[in-house]
Amino acid sequence: MDIRQSSRSADSADELVGGPFAVIESDPGVFTTLLHKLGVRGLEVTEIYDIEPWATDHLNPHGLIFCYMCSNTEETNTGEIEDEDAERVWFANQLSDDACASHALLNVLLNCPHVDLGEELRELQVATAEMSPVMRGLGVSGSRFIRDAHNSLASRKGPPAKKRKTTASPSKADNDDHLQEQYHFIGYVPAHGKVWELDGLQHTAIEVGELDSEPGSGPSTKGWMNVVRPALRMKMHVYMASESDHVRYNLLAIVDEKYLCASDELEMRKRERQALERRLQEAYPEGWADKVSDVLLASAAEAFTTSLRPSTEGLPFAADFGARKMDRDLEILDMAVRKLPEAWNACVEAALAAKVVVEEEIAKARETQTDHIKRTFDYEPFITQFIMCMHDEGLLEAAMSRGTIKDDDAQEPVVKTPAKRAGRRRRRRDV
Repeated sequence: MDIRQSSRSADSADELVGGPFAVIESDPGVFTTLLHKLGVRGLEVTEIYDIEPWATDHLNPHGLIFCYMCSNTEETNTGEIEDEDAERVWFANQLSDDACASHALLNVLLNCPHVDLGEELRELQVATAEMSPVMRGLGVSGSRFIRDAHNSLASRKGPPAKKRKTTASPSKADNDDHLQEQYHFIGYVPAHGKVWELDGLQHTAIEVGELDSEPGSGPSTKGWMNVVRPALRMKMHVYMASESDHVRYNLLAIVDEKYLCASDELEMRKRERQALERRLQEAYPEGWADKVSDVLLASAAEAFTTSLRPSTEGLPFAADFGARKMDRDLEILDMAVRKLPEAWNACVEAALAAKVVVEEEIAKARETQTDHIKRTFDYEPFITQFIMCMHDEGLLEAAMSRGTIKDDDAQEPVVKTPAKRAGRRRRRRDV
């Protein structure tokens, strides 16, 4: 871990916490990109628009991140709370401004035992296992790897400037300039038989409720959404839109990556098809094409091909892929001949469905990458050079005068400017 120690007493606190964190958007694509930059495999972030079972249960989320707009006057709980169960939860306090997005994400991920965290986060988890929430917060804030991954998603290129805190109230004239939407992120995760609320500004993890136990296997995380749902309803009620004209919160879910699942499904169908066609060839040496669906036979040439992978076998992602393939091969070897054509039809149909999901995920990934480039690319040098070139060619004044009109009284060209919006656009900031 990169925790910098300072020899100067004036800046010792800032140096100990580490460099500044930038503001990032509460967008599922941004969080998914952050997961990948942190080295986490097999997961993505999606937005949930309803917390009812029909909207969440099919997702099987590993954890949730609740983003809400808060005010400067909200208080945090800094009192000592004795909770032995909370001590088993990996929880880090937020010690850096605007780092709440990464803190909420890490507080959830490092409590998910079956998630592939990657080398860097696994080392952080092991190194901070016996530390207090404050020391874990120092480990997160002082990690250059985490900070660089976080800041790479900021809307402006380059490291953010250090901010100096002040308790002075802005004057009335400066109210518009200081009017900011302050957003905060908190996590929810099932761990150690309970559901926990993980707010980096609180002293410790907060228990939401207990999980149901299964006979012989202890607490299960399958129904954890039923436990967290009442707490989410309360949060949403508190932060519902009031005087503003927009929703003041959104909910993100950390789920298994759909592309990996769909890609493995398609790869499994490729191998299943080969095994079935070998059996069909043995059972019908004179030809088996007339035994299967004509429509599916015509579609089979394209059903197993995607824009990224050919119809030949590719590398799977799941660790248990080989074991599942062997089980399926044994099923096909024991299958009755009369059932082989039906199984081949079902295989092609499943491949077509998997291909649709794969292509949708590829398109979504391309769109996310495009948005990331648009958000983080620094256009200022290009714009500056473009204006300089227009000036050198004598085109700048002509371009600026295109939107001018004549004032009859002053006989001077008056540049038309758009009317100012009522009120300044409020800036968004994480706390």
